[in-house]
Amino acid sequence: PQPGAGHDEGPGSGWAAKGTVRGWNRRARESPGHVSEPDRTQLSQDLGGGTLAMDTLPDNRTRVVEDNHSYYVSRLYGPSEPHSRELWVDVAEANRSQVKIHTILSNTHRQASRVVLSFDFPFYGHPLRQITIATGGFIFMGDVIHRMLTATQYVAPLMANFNPGYSDNSTVVYFDNGTVFVVQWDHVYLQGWEDKGSFTFQAALHHDGRIVFAYKEIPMSVPEISSSQHPVKTGLSDAFMILNPSPDVPESRRRSIFEYHRIELDPSKVTSMSAVEFTPLPTCLQHRSCDACMSSDLTFNCSWCHVLQRCSSGFDRYRQEWMDYGCAQEAEGRMCEDFQDEDHDSASPDTSFSPYDGDLTTTSSSLFIDSLTTEDDTKLNPYAGGDGLQNNLSPKTKGTPVHL
Repeated sequence: PQPGAGHDEGPGSGWAAKGTVRGWNRRARESPGHVSEPDRTQLSQDLGGGTLAMDTLPDNRTRVVEDNHSYYVSRLYGPSEPHSRELWVDVAEANRSQVKIHTILSNTHRQASRVVLSFDFPFYGHPLRQITIATGGFIFMGDVIHRMLTATQYVAPLMANFNPGYSDNSTVVYFDNGTVFVVQWDHVYLQGWEDKGSFTFQAALHHDGRIVFAYKEIPMSVPEISSSQHPVKTGLSDAFMILNPSPDVPESRRRSIFEYHRIELDPSKVTSMSAVEFTPLPTCLQHRSCDACMSSDLTFNCSWCHVLQRCSSGFDRYRQEWMDYGCAQEAEGRMCEDFQDEDHDSASPDTSFSPYDGDLTTTSSSLFIDSLTTEDDTKLNPYAGGDGLQNNLSPKTKGTPVHL
């Protein structure tokens, strides 16, 4: 099957959201593969992604709706549901030392900035300590910066063509108290649609892996937002990267990204005072021993790779290692007892390196991946940490927007 291929949920699945899983028989279906191919801007850090169409899902009058997407269970709370208000984090009332206004992101358009978390956040079972906040209403969760920033590996409460630089009242704020990390796009306007009013919404990453989208002000119908200049998405996505080391393949085409799962929410459900909560489900990666892995009752087909001391379905961010070390072949027809007497001096994640670790984490102009391109030209802001930040919620300084 093609990367990202899925299967129809079938009628009667209720609201919801749509998940796509590569190679598994899941209650999911594939999104249409329309991708635009605009002229490219040759920048060393030209980030972007493909425009992936969303389904228009059936109307549902239920105030709280739930769906299972294999990796997460999502629950949507409508404006009349009290829990939707409880999920909103009042950043203005938080400890000011834990709240930062990112002044560069708050004054620019199509920019992104790397931020270090104070805790490991489990995303699709992978512990992450760094994320990338974008002005366009989403968080990029990948560790390799490339053209496809909006295409996959994202947490997107409302990805769209927001321009915080339009108004002095627009800010991109984040808050980290050690157990939850919140990004708030506050009073931001859509480029070219400023007369519609400002949007205020947030994404919260909890240390236990829960993800919450909370919407305070959504002044227009989300399905009406144009995706002609920037993808419009609400949901989650993850992918793995594969390197083709063949000298016959041009360097610019050696890296391919494969999206193995995506959740797309019905955009018509994104309204003022609504919220969505994603609760993570167990994955193969959580198992630390062969016995636990092989006895797992997860719906995933978990296998144990002895040489890496890792439990995996083979479809996660470590797929390159899984392939390089022949883990799929190693696990065929073998039981845990078969590994007990083998030499334990083999390579492991803690004692050796992956052949491509250094290459995969390199940011360069060669990371122009052709499988998905877009008109989006979000650029990475090299300042993470203290640069470009304010430690309080005072209005931002007026002046010319900063463009890198």
